[in-house]
Amino acid sequence: MTEKDYHLYGTKVLNLKTQEIGLLICIWKNKFADAEVDYATCVDKQGKRYNIELDSIRGFEDDFFKANS
Repeated sequence: MTEKDYHLYGTKVLNLKTQEIGLLICIWKNKFADAEVDYATCVDKQGKRYNIELDSIRGFEDDFFKANS
């Protein structure tokens, strides 16, 4: 069983593939035949759960703080 990390539960994230805002549920490692890739489980605005590579999301607050500094 893959161990999941829930420390960032509820963090707003920007999906870089769809440009939509979602909420992070957990982070985990997806083990392929030759590598381990960091993945996140997120929820979109409609409540649909999806898994995505960690490199394909970014914390949404980062953009907010940049604009107001």
